[in-house]
Amino acid sequence: MTTRPTPATRPAGPAQYAPTPPAGVPILMYHAIGHRPAASTYGLSVSPEAFADQMELLHDRGFTPVTPARLAGAWRAGDPLPERPVLITFDDGYAGVRRHALPVLASYSFAAGLFVSTGWLRGRYDTGGAPDTMLDWDEVRELAAAGVEIGGHSHTHPQLDQLDDVRLTFEIRRCREILATELGAPPASFAYPFGYSSRRVRHTVRTAGFAQSLAVGNALARRAQGPYALNRVTVRRSTGLAEFAHLVEGRALTRAFALDRALTKGYALVRRARRAGAVVRGRPTAAA
Repeated sequence: MTTRPTPATRPAGPAQYAPTPPAGVPILMYHAIGHRPAASTYGLSVSPEAFADQMELLHDRGFTPVTPARLAGAWRAGDPLPERPVLITFDDGYAGVRRHALPVLASYSFAAGLFVSTGWLRGRYDTGGAPDTMLDWDEVRELAAAGVEIGGHSHTHPQLDQLDDVRLTFEIRRCREILATELGAPPASFAYPFGYSSRRVRHTVRTAGFAQSLAVGNALARRAQGPYALNRVTVRRSTGLAEFAHLVEGRALTRAFALDRALTKGYALVRRARRAGAVVRGRPTAAA
């Protein structure tokens, strides 16, 4: 990998690459950033070197990272966004985000968003079950102080659309309450664990006080999706730099995620049947 210029010697503006921006906005979804992540998180992880290369590409191509709140707020109010906006987001709350990603983000003055499952973070609310080493609350506050928007990702990372109303409300509201307590202000943004949501889930997120929420979709985000179903693009261990360039430019997304979409459609049928069976068995629910 080539040696990168230091923050002091990097050019202030983008390099000579300015293609026509796509109609939508790429929202990149990362998980663990690390050299040796746990086996269960490996496929959705990214190495520190790959992450650094990807951020360099965003800089060189003139992208301007914004936070989830800024994107959704601009679309809600009709305010202008910077040229070539992009969102860099991290799910769950893995320790490598602070150790490996934050220095790179800071070197470019890049904004980002981190969606944490509060029951997975190390500390007083830890419920166990986290798949890898997670951030602690001092580290989350450090990220927030560095300009990373901290959002909710439920309390224990369940499949929200499979929960009854009582548990669903608890997962979302408990997460928001803890974040407000630990950070001094309630979070504005939410991301659905596994990307799963439904009209019932989105309504619960909205009534809990979140102003916007992110799904997956593996497509560019657009204003027409509404503030509670913004699409994101998955970045994996297997995402090479050339493929990454295509993703952020909005090219070849259908081909890149064809298998994901096929599996998602099939699993959606299973999930609806499972949810319907739960209703028949008498679990409390609301219209989905």
